[in-house]
Amino acid sequence: MRFTNYTKFSGNLADALNLESLLEQLSDFLLQSGFAGGAHQHPWWGTYEDGDADRSLDALKSALLRALLESGQLTPEMIAELRGEGDGDDEVRRRIAEMLDRLIERMVEEGFLNVGQGEAPRMPDGIAESTGRVDDAREASRQVEFSLTGKGIDFLGYRTLRGLLGAMGRSSFGSHDTPYLATGVEAEAASRPYEFGDVLNLDVSATLKSALAREGLRDDGTIGLDYGDIHVNQAEYRSSCATVLLLDTSHSMILYGEDRFTPAKKVALALTHLIRTQFPGDTLRVVTFGDRAEEIPTTRLAHAQVGPFHTNTAEGLKVARRILMAQNKEMRQIVMITDGKPSAITLPDGRVYKNPMGLDQRVLGETFQEVGACRKSGILINTFMLARDPALIAFVNQVTQIARGKAYFTSTMTLGQYIMRDFLRRKTRRAG
Repeated sequence: MRFTNYTKFSGNLADALNLESLLEQLSDFLLQSGFAGGAHQHPWWGTYEDGDADRSLDALKSALLRALLESGQLTPEMIAELRGEGDGDDEVRRRIAEMLDRLIERMVEEGFLNVGQGEAPRMPDGIAESTGRVDDAREASRQVEFSLTGKGIDFLGYRTLRGLLGAMGRSSFGSHDTPYLATGVEAEAASRPYEFGDVLNLDVSATLKSALAREGLRDDGTIGLDYGDIHVNQAEYRSSCATVLLLDTSHSMILYGEDRFTPAKKVALALTHLIRTQFPGDTLRVVTFGDRAEEIPTTRLAHAQVGPFHTNTAEGLKVARRILMAQNKEMRQIVMITDGKPSAITLPDGRVYKNPMGLDQRVLGETFQEVGACRKSGILINTFMLARDPALIAFVNQVTQIARGKAYFTSTMTLGQYIMRDFLRRKTRRAG
């Protein structure tokens, strides 16, 4: 096995294309969720046929070609040049296949993707350069899977964040505001006399004014400066915040013709990039909840899937609260993204009690108990609803009353903007 030899033209064209722009266009495909466990039959939910997300090289090549055509990077003129004088359709297919192979190789070389066991993309010997049997090469590429690297995940988080902030009309962002004042770098309030322990962010004008008012200008033209004359600028105190993003992985997050989970993952990656680059004192952890709840690293987030699960909101809140209480932060919050009412709880013996019909009082009681525990621990719960089901609205209204949090009605198109506004501006629109 060895790399395919590319024609000079196809190689040059692939090298000239904007790889980062292509990756951004492919973000939905690269983060596609799929349904864990493949096709699933349930007496109430019916059958979901799409199964797991296709992460083969063949699927990636198809997505790349669509992105090239839709973005205009591969124009009809380029296709005509690829066709060449006297070339047949098979030759065009071969050249396009070589170009796509080269693009994937570039993604691997630049650290955005892993292919197979971390190897570069491979093709069966001699197929592209001699026989031209593109169908055989395609069959081979179906047997090789790709995955996003840490760099690829971070890049998609950055591009998603940039798009969200641009849509909100924000060109920059800063730290979390609190009502308190402290000495710091930014002068945002009146200065005050220096006290032991303050950052020596000297207010020169106020210091000199105090010295002159006390003693005036000396005969030799100097100013007598005393300890009490020193004034320092005040800045808004910046607090650190611990956030747990609580993602619903129940069946409804991808069934019924709409993928609600992939946009939620994109927001999580954008928040991760924002916190890492702009709020280094903050933390973001991700917890998924279906029948059970678990924390997942952001490196696994890109390939996380929903499944044939109920909605165990109580265990999700419990896991999130445990994570937050282990962190020494001044502000703690849970950002919960869901599209369904709670329908499951974990019993003391570890079994999961489920009831998807209506609002089960046993399930609600356990869930509200966890909400109350979060409030007692000083944890804010902000809920983002991806549906307008009356049972969900009733549940979320009660959560906001108990936890004194916030709730938003949103959609997959506006989810990211709402979460960013809440995270950056702390503004709210309550449900109900």
